[in-house]
Amino acid sequence: MSLDDAAVQLPGGGRGNARFRALARVCVPEASTLDERQWREAERIVAHAVAARPASVRRQIALFMRVLDGLALVRHGRTFAALPAHKATGLLEALSRSKLLLMRRGVWGVRTLAFMGYYTRADVAGAIGYRATAAGWSARGESGATT
Repeated sequence: MSLDDAAVQLPGGGRGNARFRALARVCVPEASTLDERQWREAERIVAHAVAARPASVRRQIALFMRVLDGLALVRHGRTFAALPAHKATGLLEALSRSKLLLMRRGVWGVRTLAFMGYYTRADVAGAIGYRATAAGWSARGESGATT
């Protein structure tokens, strides 16, 4: 099985991928245009990054994603993934201003994952002119270096 065919499971249980997609659409509205292959690529990027974190961090991410669902159910009678964009945005904005530091950190953490999943895909990085590489400036060659 190739990586492209592999099922990617994000934190948050069986609905982790649906929650992630809903979150990504709120944080990066352009994500609404992704096709299934692009979504799988974004999910693989995030799953790979999350897998490198300690188990305690993975549990915290999964718990926060479940909390989003619970709060959405209490406030709006629907899971986070089923909310219209304006209500999902409102919920995340409210949590980002919460008196509870953990809620604010949770929003910024999952927002960062959404950005990572969308913006580090090769087609998007190229489209926005992002050319950074782990090899550093030397990988860009003489023509790309600045003085």
